[in-house]
Amino acid sequence: MKKGIHPKYTDATITCVCGNVIKTRSTKKDIKVEICSNCHPFITGEQKIVDTAGRIESFRKKYSGVETKKKK
Repeated sequence: MKKGIHPKYTDATITCVCGNVIKTRSTKKDIKVEICSNCHPFITGEQKIVDTAGRIESFRKKYSGVETKKKK
């Protein structure tokens, strides 16, 4: 390997919004995530809606008066 072209690989802490903290190694020191292996819906079996910046509410507000067409 060439010297001086690779970033430093140091100890890192990954912090999830659920409070889970994972110690690992990375080129970044602190990493913050919204979903981790402890709170992911596939692992827990529970559906969790992650709403960033009110996207779900704006979608429901926009399409609240629209009715779906029924097939005959």
